Amino acid sequence: MISTLRRLGANERRMLHEVRRHGSMAKADLARVTELSTQTASVIINRLLEEQLVRKLEVQRGRVGQPSQPIALNPDGAYAIGIQIGRRTLKVVLVDLLGAVRERWELAYASPDADQVFGAIEQQLARLLSALGPEAAGRLCGVGVSAPRNFGEWEELLRMPPVDAAEWGGMDIGQRVQALTTLPVSVAKDTAAACVAELMVGSGRGIASYLYIYVDTLAGGSLVINGWPHAGVHGNSGAVGSMPMRPASGGGMPDQLLNVASLVTLEQRYAAAGLAEDAMADGRAMQTPWLPLTQAWLAQAANAIAYAICSAACFIDLDGVVVDGRCDRTLLAALLDLVDSELGRYNWAGAARPALLTGEVGDDAKVIGAAYLSLHASFAPLQG
Repeated sequence: MISTLRRLGANERRMLHEVRRHGSMAKADLARVTELSTQTASVIINRLLEEQLVRKLEVQRGRVGQPSQPIALNPDGAYAIGIQIGRRTLKVVLVDLLGAVRERWELAYASPDADQVFGAIEQQLARLLSALGPEAAGRLCGVGVSAPRNFGEWEELLRMPPVDAAEWGGMDIGQRVQALTTLPVSVAKDTAAACVAELMVGSGRGIASYLYIYVDTLAGGSLVINGWPHAGVHGNSGAVGSMPMRPASGGGMPDQLLNVASLVTLEQRYAAAGLAEDAMADGRAMQTPWLPLTQAWLAQAANAIAYAICSAACFIDLDGVVVDGRCDRTLLAALLDLVDSELGRYNWAGAARPALLTGEVGDDAKVIGAAYLSLHASFAPLQG
């Protein structure tokens, strides 16, 4: 299936961006915020209406001046498929132009087997195309994939079978997925994809520059500078999980943040005590008998995250830090409270303490962010 959507120009993308940002706007207001003439804005809006990317809402009356008819995004104007290849889970979603999830599918595993993963992806792509039908499938703008930078790293911490680690080493994941579809495929580091989701529909919408931290099986992060995801030379900017927790010395190689602030370390605490390892996904983590183990992990994780935030703020003048995670929201709130307290123990002379915000997307951040990779590539304003 090849997308029938037309490649949009710079002004059309700006128009769609403002409609998404504001929810809906009258034609005159869209002309103003895009700095286009009324005539040019009207031509562009009519073109987007014809292509069913936007729609007219009910006429608004009762205000001073002529009645206005707001323009809003058409949810059925375009679709994207998001795929999250995780260390413990494979997720596939179909989202519409508003980013709402229309279809979702999930497969859990102890360790990712490549044949199983890509076989399941092929089946789900076929299922989604069939469910959409030919006309709607023609409005698919692409497939986005989020995955860890390197599955083989931290093999011992994850207790990952060596055969699985070796299988993923050096693999071109984008190429493997592209072989399964004629739609364009975009690939990003999983935390970078989650950061895109937060930027588009979460706490990051109103922040210019921020560090994004996602507490998952392995904790990691990403970076937004001046409203744009900042990947860096190797696509790994904001990789706080790899940050050392102390200077290297004769005492051996220092632990990284992910050694103490990842959910896998909390799972291992539960397992060692003979408790269910999945308690962090619900309220049990904050109840006995899990609570003492949770509190010990929270203290170490908050200390490590605060250290990373302070270090990052000394190099990048951040407006804020957004922290989210694949865990129960009560547990996440407890973590942020402790991080905020730990930040107060640092000397901020010469640096600005950034605001600390809770992420809004949550457990699906990486897979929704993957879908947004395609929506962003097709409809977001052109940079520069």
